[in-house]
Amino acid sequence: MPLHPEAKAIIEATTAAGGLIPEHLPAAQVRATFAENWRMPDDLEPVGRVYERAIPGPGGELRVRVYEPTGEGPFPGLLWFHGGGWVIGSFAENEATCRTLCREAEAVVVSVEYRLAPEHRFPAAAEDADAALSWVTERGAELDIDTTRVAVAGESSGANLAAVACLMAKDRGDRLPLLQVLAAPVIAPPADRPSYVDYATDHFLTRSSMEWFWAQYPRDAADLDNPYLNPLAATDLSGLPPALVMTAEYDPLRDEGEEYAHRLMDAGVPTELVRYHGQIHGFFALLADQLSISPMAHQRAIDALRKVFTQGLTLQPGPERQS
Repeated sequence: MPLHPEAKAIIEATTAAGGLIPEHLPAAQVRATFAENWRMPDDLEPVGRVYERAIPGPGGELRVRVYEPTGEGPFPGLLWFHGGGWVIGSFAENEATCRTLCREAEAVVVSVEYRLAPEHRFPAAAEDADAALSWVTERGAELDIDTTRVAVAGESSGANLAAVACLMAKDRGDRLPLLQVLAAPVIAPPADRPSYVDYATDHFLTRSSMEWFWAQYPRDAADLDNPYLNPLAATDLSGLPPALVMTAEYDPLRDEGEEYAHRLMDAGVPTELVRYHGQIHGFFALLADQLSISPMAHQRAIDALRKVFTQGLTLQPGPERQS
């Protein structure tokens, strides 16, 4: 399908502003500029309560923002990881999405402020994600969470961390989440997959931006083969939690996300794969207030979450396409 007019308008505005990521600037300055330019939506959905607290992390205290639904708990729990190439981003840009997921899935959403690169290189963010999942599954009752009903989710590099947290928990033999929701996931280093070639430029997220992010987070070339950074490098994906993988047609990351979904299917993991035609990277959370497709993507995630929280495993293996 052609680019959706809303996506095209975002691309044109981003291009006119000089691009998504000013790669010539130091990472700390890019991060500060992103934070300064972020605009919070005016119509945030009400939830029962929003508060912040600290939980133990491998590098010190981990800040989390907790979204609690109305009603009587304990509630299911959803761990959320923001995007930003492991370099930029925070609680703020996913505030609206976290509120929607909390309200509609009737779950306590725990948004994790993991350590950012290059100040904290791999495996810092992965270890923070792992620590957050372990804490919620062991001590989530402190947040009014039913620890037998926990899922993980994220967008872009946040989806990478959600997938990696599942891999780490599986390798350790820990209790696994009921579901992993991966929106436009970063799954592998930049490569010459068709989507990376066809949409390398002029489609919001660019290949050069991804190469810049991948220069900030790994410590060295050896890290690129580590499945806790590059999940496609994992040799055995069997036994992982069911997955909802959502990709965008005009996203350089499309093919690696879909390859991972098919790898999960081949390993016997119940996986639902949805490609949003005419759409670009960031359609789920980053651009949620600018793209009319976002509520549809949110609803698909909410439906999947409610099913696993209330009925157990119901996802059907096999790919699906939606425009």
